[in-house]
Amino acid sequence: MKLLEDRIRKDGVVLGADVLKVDNFLNHQVDPDLMLAVGKEFYNQFKDSKITKILTVESSGIAPALATAMSFHVPLVFARKHKSLTLKDDMFTATVYSFTKQTSNTIAIAKKFLSADDKVLIIDDFLANGQAVQGLTDIIKQAGAETVGAGIVIEKTFQKGRKMFDDQGVRVVSLARIAAFEDGQVVFADEQDA
Repeated sequence: MKLLEDRIRKDGVVLGADVLKVDNFLNHQVDPDLMLAVGKEFYNQFKDSKITKILTVESSGIAPALATAMSFHVPLVFARKHKSLTLKDDMFTATVYSFTKQTSNTIAIAKKFLSADDKVLIIDDFLANGQAVQGLTDIIKQAGAETVGAGIVIEKTFQKGRKMFDDQGVRVVSLARIAAFEDGQVVFADEQDA
């Protein structure tokens, strides 16, 4: 998605060999026009899949997931990372490791929000090692629902995340695919292939 790649070039900040900071438009401050375009693109990619729910993990995936849910006119459900008084024991859970935060979290979704009748599209801001999306697919399996696919805003193709889903037969659509970080700059997969 050229609009997204251009924004990454303009406002993304490469930190080290494998971290891209996009807090200017995606996961701290959110550009609503860009998110609407992202949601419409995911809709176009999966519109024939009879999606009934959009699923993500709080908090960085919420903005693109909401835009996608709005395009599909279906509910957005997000997995909570922190248990609160309103979350009781009737939950689907999975453990997810965050590379950028160097911590593991138990994510949870109330059982009343997912059922065996659901066809679920996972949306997340990044696909790197695949832990967040794997946790969500585990929860979908617990519910007996179907994982239709995963929509990823930014994929780091040099990490193992996509292979996990290819091996499981889960369709992954990534709007910006990063092949490498070189000299503080982003190299997109389509540029590397050219």
